[in-house]
Amino acid sequence: MKNRILLILCLTFLVGYSLTAQEEARLMRFPAIFNDEIVFTYAGDLYSVSAQGGIARKLTNHEGYEMFARFSPDGKSIAFTGQYDGNTEVYLMNAQGGTPKRITFTATLGRDDISDRMGPNNIVLGWTPGNDIIFRSRMKTFNDFNGSLFTVKTDCSLPSELPVPRGGFCSFSPDGQKMAYNRIFREFRTWKRYRGGMADDIWIFDFNTKKIEDITNNPASDIIPMWYGNKIYFLSDRDDNKRMNLYVYDLTSKQAKKLTEFKDFDIKFPSLGNKAIVYENGGYIYKMDLADEKSVKVNITIAEDFASGRSVLKDVSKSITNFEISPDGKRALFGAHGDVFTVPAKYGETRDLTQTSGIHERNSKWSDDGKWISYISDKTGEDEIYIQGQDGNTPAEQITSGSSNYKYQPVWSPDSKKLLWSDRRQSLHFVDINTKVITDVDLDSIFEIRDYSWSPDSKWIVYSKNGDNRFQQVILYSLDKKKSYPVTDNWYNAFGGTFSADGKYLFFVSSRDFNPDFSNLEATISYSNMNGIYFVSLNKELPSIIESKKRLR
Repeated sequence: MKNRILLILCLTFLVGYSLTAQEEARLMRFPAIFNDEIVFTYAGDLYSVSAQGGIARKLTNHEGYEMFARFSPDGKSIAFTGQYDGNTEVYLMNAQGGTPKRITFTATLGRDDISDRMGPNNIVLGWTPGNDIIFRSRMKTFNDFNGSLFTVKTDCSLPSELPVPRGGFCSFSPDGQKMAYNRIFREFRTWKRYRGGMADDIWIFDFNTKKIEDITNNPASDIIPMWYGNKIYFLSDRDDNKRMNLYVYDLTSKQAKKLTEFKDFDIKFPSLGNKAIVYENGGYIYKMDLADEKSVKVNITIAEDFASGRSVLKDVSKSITNFEISPDGKRALFGAHGDVFTVPAKYGETRDLTQTSGIHERNSKWSDDGKWISYISDKTGEDEIYIQGQDGNTPAEQITSGSSNYKYQPVWSPDSKKLLWSDRRQSLHFVDINTKVITDVDLDSIFEIRDYSWSPDSKWIVYSKNGDNRFQQVILYSLDKKKSYPVTDNWYNAFGGTFSADGKYLFFVSSRDFNPDFSNLEATISYSNMNGIYFVSLNKELPSIIESKKRLR
């Protein structure tokens, strides 16, 4: 069966040939500008385009990610963060293109990726007036907030750490004697409207006196300072709609002024040039001339072969996300590359039940009666639950509608009449397949509900929920009474509830086994293995499983 799966799942996926090569590009990131030239990242490579827009020219081709390009003070070179040699390092190349030169050599980090909330390592932030590259690195710590600021010369000599304990985005004064900077780096976090202790301000550090000054002092996040003349430009979400917009702080009047009015998307990763600031918003690139402080969108097109978007023969056996055997054992179910497949155990046809290009189907599940397969699809633009006959002869049926958030694995009831799932809004629901009526089971005020299952008679649901003290409790929900009953108290963590096959007992895992160890490193007690498997009888008349075994002996 294994060889058959590998063979038959090698199918043609119509990723979609696009006739839109000359249409305006989107998802462009990390722009930089000098005079009339803009460099930006698109699909992991660097591109160059006129500040007036037009067709962009590709500068890099490596499969790694190239990002945070920054022009040298004379505009002849660009420093950028790249992944040419496996690690994420600082590189230098001619602004018109050419072979990149590696500038830094640092230790490899376990979390070093553009998609990670910590962001990549060794991010190029700009140049000093003295023609050194400025970059932020976690070479001394893995923590995303506590990176350090370094400068490095273009001759690949050892980097020099700036005399501040930690730092994020920064910009030097024209004379190089002062630096405006963030003390925290959290731009790759996805928190919105944050007003906690990690909301940063713009600080000025004097290299001569070693003193710092907070020039924004606002509960909102004030980030990415850009020092130009007697002004410091920065981003802030201090306005009423809490979007990141561009502001300017006048060092003479000590007043801040709002320059943009974006309401739909945050401004992301602005960069200062010699005559303008460029930034991204909603995937597009905008340019703000420093002379009049007016912003315009730069219309950019990408004209190339789009090799990664061509229709290809794809071996999806290498991208399987879930699998299980059908209730009768005759077929197997696979989720792979965003489609749903069933495969015969020995002879028969392979069925691609969804066959969708540009739509993601996931978390497929076989119903207990073997007739249906459920899955989550973003066909409508939001996560919705669908079911389809396992034979593939009938179209899929949409079971839920009006969704606005991410759904987790739907689970069939044993009678194959209902589906149970949780979501990112920390709620637990089930839906009746026939009526499509959705019932809200519970809401966790602390975190998502991530373990849940059915009783054998489909009349009860068991799930775990956080209490006010953040300890999880095992909860039973009665479908008949529409009411929840706690099984465990909140003195100990309890989770992973599951019914016995006859529905008479409930098993769960709990952290209540106190067998302390004494640490060899520190003079302290540690509790390293507290979990154990426990059970409760669901009827007062039922004997304990342990007592029953004793009698059998």
